[in-house]
Amino acid sequence: MQEYEGIALGDRDRMVVQLRHHGGHDGVTGSCHQLLLDGRKSLLVDCGLFQGAETAEAGGDDDDRHRVTFPVADIVALVVTHVHIDHVGRIPWLLAAGYQGPIICSEPSAELLPLMLEDAFRLAVTTRRDVVDNYLRMVKGRLVPLAYKTPHTLLDTAERRVRIRLQPAGHILGSAYVECDLLDRRTGGEKRIVFSGDLGAPWAPLLAAPRPPYRADLLVLESTYGDRLHEDRRTRRERLRQAIVRAMADRGSVLIPAFSIGRTQEILYELEEMLGRGTVPDFEVILDSPLADRITDAYSQLQPWWDKEAQRRLAGGRNPLHFPQLRTVSGHEDHLELVEDLRRTGRPAVVVAGSGMCTGGRIVNYLKAMLGDRRHCVLFVGYQAAGTPGRDILTYGPKGGYVFLDGEKVVIRTSIATIGGYSAHADQAGLVRFATRMRRPPEVIRLVHGEVEAREALRLALAQAGSGVVVPAGR
Repeated sequence: MQEYEGIALGDRDRMVVQLRHHGGHDGVTGSCHQLLLDGRKSLLVDCGLFQGAETAEAGGDDDDRHRVTFPVADIVALVVTHVHIDHVGRIPWLLAAGYQGPIICSEPSAELLPLMLEDAFRLAVTTRRDVVDNYLRMVKGRLVPLAYKTPHTLLDTAERRVRIRLQPAGHILGSAYVECDLLDRRTGGEKRIVFSGDLGAPWAPLLAAPRPPYRADLLVLESTYGDRLHEDRRTRRERLRQAIVRAMADRGSVLIPAFSIGRTQEILYELEEMLGRGTVPDFEVILDSPLADRITDAYSQLQPWWDKEAQRRLAGGRNPLHFPQLRTVSGHEDHLELVEDLRRTGRPAVVVAGSGMCTGGRIVNYLKAMLGDRRHCVLFVGYQAAGTPGRDILTYGPKGGYVFLDGEKVVIRTSIATIGGYSAHADQAGLVRFATRMRRPPEVIRLVHGEVEAREALRLALAQAGSGVVVPAGR
């Protein structure tokens, strides 16, 4: 745990903003940031799990890695930027540590969060139905859904008023960045701190691109892809089409490890478009993830938050998340039979399965069965953190190497492809654009949620763009 670090803002109406990081400051997982509000009370933004190599850095056994060791009595609210596990997965440990306050999030996130936390709780804590149900009742009782762009007062005393506002972040459905306005009633000074959460890339299916806020005095900015640029939508869609056509010609299947929320729905959207337009041979799309299936159903219920393009597709009688070629797999026995069938026959299919970094989930069984067969293709469409099997496959696969899956050494003979354009994260250009296109750009930018090289590259790019002081977080 870091101590609070004071960041001085302003000359005339000087205010020292105090931040403390409990994760996501020197890596890309475990996001958890604490803002001191008035010397006594604080705000927590996200409370996520560590993943990949960063779990080892946290130390200890599985429970110790995620244990909340910082005091929670002074936290007036937890604000969730979005429901990815590296931003919300430590909530069970936060509640176990005695946190009694609200969990504030956007309206779509309030629908999606219980689904994500139920899955994480069952994997990390217990599968006992009564315990899971009690936990979910507790979580739902704490949820405070907040409409986008709606001010919400967290603190209002004789000395200070604190308000927050959520704005669409374009990362996944329900994602938000947080505007936090601090008013010092003694001096009349007011400062705005913006926590970016994870910002989305432009051209993302289903979601509008994020718009920068009007102003920020301090911007706490993610830097996941701070050292690279994404392909545009036309290019990435064509590369996806080519990967599918190539695998079909080889009489193989395309395996896509995908996060249950966000990436899965975007890939389904693009596949429906290709099949609908006839730009690829007809093939079966297999969604083999019970959680992703539930999330996809929830996405369908949240259509009012889809972007205009997706709304037009719906109005035209098409449903990009439920189409004739889509097959979902629920039971474990059905899953195992399908893995064996595809391994044996190599029939044309695109399999979308979790987890996104190949750390677990049903994709692992497909990989163990099919990585050694040259007919197939593994297609990565998202970030692969250091220390994960996904990173190893991406790194060593093109060299004819191997990967360990469930303790088993698996030789890699499949083709390996990656399409960075399907990342749900903004690239360097998007991050710079977000930081520099405010009417009143930030005095200080604090870089978090990125590997060291990405943070440093983004720092240089921001400095070149003429932004304010850029301070990469970290040790």
